[in-house]
Amino acid sequence: MPVDLPRLSAKRDRPKAGIVHLGLGAFFRAHGAIYVEEAIGKSGGDWGVIGVSLQSPRMRDQLAPQDFVYTAQELGPEGETLRQVEVVRDVLVAREDPEAVLVAMADPDIRIVSLTVTEKGYCHDPATGHLNLEHPDIKSDLENALPVSGPGYLVRALQRRKAAGVPPFTVLTCDNLPDNGRLVRGIVLEFAKLLDPDLAAWIESEGRFPATMVDRIVPATKPEDIEALAAKTGYLDEAPVLHEPFRQWVVEDDFVPAYGVNARPDLAAVGVELVHNVTAYEHMKLRMLNGTHSSLAYLGYLGGYETISETVADPVFASFVKALWRDEIIPSFEAPPGVDVNAYTEALLDRYANPAIRHRTWQIAMDGSQKLPQRILGTLRDNFAKGRSCPGLITAVAAWMIYVSGTDLNGKQIDVRDPLADRLRELSEGAETNAEKVSTLLSVTEIFDEDLAVQLKDTLLAAYSSLRERGVAGTLEVLA
Repeated sequence: MPVDLPRLSAKRDRPKAGIVHLGLGAFFRAHGAIYVEEAIGKSGGDWGVIGVSLQSPRMRDQLAPQDFVYTAQELGPEGETLRQVEVVRDVLVAREDPEAVLVAMADPDIRIVSLTVTEKGYCHDPATGHLNLEHPDIKSDLENALPVSGPGYLVRALQRRKAAGVPPFTVLTCDNLPDNGRLVRGIVLEFAKLLDPDLAAWIESEGRFPATMVDRIVPATKPEDIEALAAKTGYLDEAPVLHEPFRQWVVEDDFVPAYGVNARPDLAAVGVELVHNVTAYEHMKLRMLNGTHSSLAYLGYLGGYETISETVADPVFASFVKALWRDEIIPSFEAPPGVDVNAYTEALLDRYANPAIRHRTWQIAMDGSQKLPQRILGTLRDNFAKGRSCPGLITAVAAWMIYVSGTDLNGKQIDVRDPLADRLRELSEGAETNAEKVSTLLSVTEIFDEDLAVQLKDTLLAAYSSLRERGVAGTLEVLA
C-alpha cells in the first residue's frame, strides 16, 4: 500500500446533509451517491449524505482521513474514466455510537433515509416477506431503545420524529428485493405495531416508502486496484469504487408530501426515471439481470471460472444464459411499457462480457439463501403456474445446493458466505444420497415454501445428479 502518498481531499464546499444512508458500501457510492451529487450540480439543494455503517468502522476509517471523498473509476471496454465524488459529509458507525445515528436520522433537515443493507439486512423471512421475530437483532431492538438492526433504526428514529412533531423521512430502499418499497413498509409497520400501535398508525398515514429499481455492476475493490489508482493519480484513496459505464435508477415518485418541492433532489434532471409504479422494472431487472447473474455465479464457480466475463466467454455458458432469457425468464413477466426485452438481453450480455469488470462469481454467490427467492424462485413459481418447464433455472438451483455444501465438484473447499451457511452445510453433509441432499435442503422453509418444494423435487434431483455425474459443462451441453 503506497502510504507515503498524499491523501485525497475535498475540492469544493459541500451542501448541508439532507440524506442519511444506511449501509454505505461500494454500490451506493458508485450509483446513488453519484446521481445525488449530479442532481445537486444541476438544480442545487441541501442533499449532502451522512453515511452509516451498521457494523464495521472500516468505511469510516478509510474515508475520514480523506474528507470523506473518494474516486469512482468507470471501467469500459475501451478504457476508464475517473471522477472524485464529494457528496458524503460524514460516516457514523452504529455499533460504536447508536445514539449519534438516531440523532442524525431524527434531525428535521434529513428528509430521506436511503438503504443498501443487502437482502439479509432487513431481518425478514425471504420466503414470506414478513419480519423475522426470531432474529436476534429484532429481539434486541424490541427490548432496547438503542437499536442494532436496519428496521430498528428506521422505527426508533421515526418514533423520535413523531415525539418531536417532525414529519417522517422518506424511506428509500435501494436493495434488490421485489416490490422493495412495499416490503420495507410492511417490515417497518410490523415492528412499529409491536412497539407502539399509535406510532405504526402515524407511519402508515404520513410515511412514504417508494419502490426503486437500481442497476449498475460494481465489483469489489481489491488492494491491487487501490495501488494501481495511486500510481495513476499520485494520491492515495483507500476507498475507491469500480463500476461499469451503464447505470439505471427507476424510482416511484412518492416522497413525504410535507416537504413539498424539497422532498427529494432533482433526480429526473440527471436521468433517474420517476414513475408511478416500478414493479415491472423490478421484475425485469431482478429476473433478467440478477437471476442470470446468480445462475452464472453458481454454475460458473463450479465450472472453474473466477469472473462473470470469463464465464460468458465460454460459448456453452453464453448459449445457456441466452436460453434462460428466451425460454424461461422473459415469458414469466410483463415488460415495462416501451422496453424491448430482446435488446435488453443483448445489452446485458455485452455488460457481462466486459473484460474490464472483474465481477467474481464467488462475490455474486454470497448470501444465496436471501437472494434465491426473489431472483430465481419467483420466476419458477410463475412459470409453474402457467405450465412452463424451467430446466435451466432448476439447474442453477441445483448448482446452489452443491455450492452451499461447502465442497465443489472436485472436492475442494468453498468459502461459503451466507447467514445460513453452517446450517446448510450440516444439512447437506448429514444426507447420504443425492435424493436425501436435495430433499433436506428443500425443507429449509426460509427459502422454499412447501408447495414449491413439492413441485421442484423430482426435476431438481435430476439436475443435481447430472451436475454430480456430468459436471457443469456436460450438464449444460445436454440442456442445449
